[in-house]
Amino acid sequence: MQFSSLDLAPDLLRALVECGYSEMTPVQAQAIVPARRGKDLQVTAQTGTGKTAAFAIPLLQRMLDTPKETEARRPRALVLTPTRELAEQLANAISAYAQFLPLSVTALYGGVKMGGQANKLTAGVDMVISTPGRLLEHLALGNVILSDVEFVVLDEADRMLDMGFSTDVLKLLQMTATKRQTLLFSATTSPAVNELSHKILNNHQQIRVAKTNSAADTVNHVMYPVEENRKIELFEQLLAENNWFQVLVFTSTKEQADQLLAGLQQRKIDAAVCHGDKSQGARRRAIADFKSAKLQVLIATEVAARGLDIQGLDYVINFNLPYLPEDYVHRIGRTGRAGAAGTAISFVSREEEQSLERIQKLMGSAIKRIVKPGFEVSNRGSLLKSISRKVLTGRSNKATETVIELENSNKTKPKTKPQRTK
Repeated sequence: MQFSSLDLAPDLLRALVECGYSEMTPVQAQAIVPARRGKDLQVTAQTGTGKTAAFAIPLLQRMLDTPKETEARRPRALVLTPTRELAEQLANAISAYAQFLPLSVTALYGGVKMGGQANKLTAGVDMVISTPGRLLEHLALGNVILSDVEFVVLDEADRMLDMGFSTDVLKLLQMTATKRQTLLFSATTSPAVNELSHKILNNHQQIRVAKTNSAADTVNHVMYPVEENRKIELFEQLLAENNWFQVLVFTSTKEQADQLLAGLQQRKIDAAVCHGDKSQGARRRAIADFKSAKLQVLIATEVAARGLDIQGLDYVINFNLPYLPEDYVHRIGRTGRAGAAGTAISFVSREEEQSLERIQKLMGSAIKRIVKPGFEVSNRGSLLKSISRKVLTGRSNKATETVIELENSNKTKPKTKPQRTK
């Protein structure tokens, strides 16, 4: 389905052409029309399928259909999102869609001074994109009033709930107009997301573009079994052998990210980290340098798992598997975006095998296992089974028979209590 068939305002359609949009993605084809009609929506769709345009285009068109004067401190549309990076990226994308429209867009997030944001709010903006915490700060200072907000979007709603923003979100929505349109978008679903939907949506329509909690079909999933202390060595070898030019690597903790960075820098590999201990400016520079190909490797924690949209990103590496299987979907959603092919590679130690099982169960499919020669992981259980097989087929020697006997005797030998001396 073509965007040109939607009867959009000429200047909005012109901007979409400038952005290179012509054919709608499935989520856009299903969500734009009911959203434009004013319907509340709960949309579950894979990361990287074009959700930003799916909510931004109908809201921009609706604001054009009912034009109003831009008022100081009183936005008409509000987009709530969990992280600073995502707020900034959404603002850039939506500003591009609105580049020829008489509508202004601004982003509010922490990590930077409030003065510049307050000045924009005072001058008047039509659409505010914000993290919940920073918006509450501006409200407390009187920089913004939400009573005229008639369009609300919760982007990455599942992640906001994971990060504990539920109370803040409900508090903010209570301040918006009673008769508002609300759109809730998430990559995964859960009982908590459904409960929030029923609290904030009115007679809403559900849209599920892919099977629940699935990753994009364009992503190829592989995993390498490896000892935890050899992951850096394996990564360096794969980097050299495959000549990877741009690789996004996820770690589970800031400490792991810093350790990996130090290891790569020792090997003269251009890399940077993006995690919560870094200033907003440092994180922005790291992402910009990676996008402009100044860096070969960008290392990130979960803070960057949402909202990074890097064109042509072929590989995402899970240096450590995430604790929550849903976070795997969000991490690897940085590749295979907008129909392009991508590869998600996970390094899995023996301690992470249970996490791998949970991820495969969530996805409903097994992840291809590749054993890298020289990095084999010893598995005592498999070794004993192999030895046992040799014994049964008569290909064993006395030594292997002794191993089996020792193992069996250890399992069956009753424990004796030590005798007390008088």
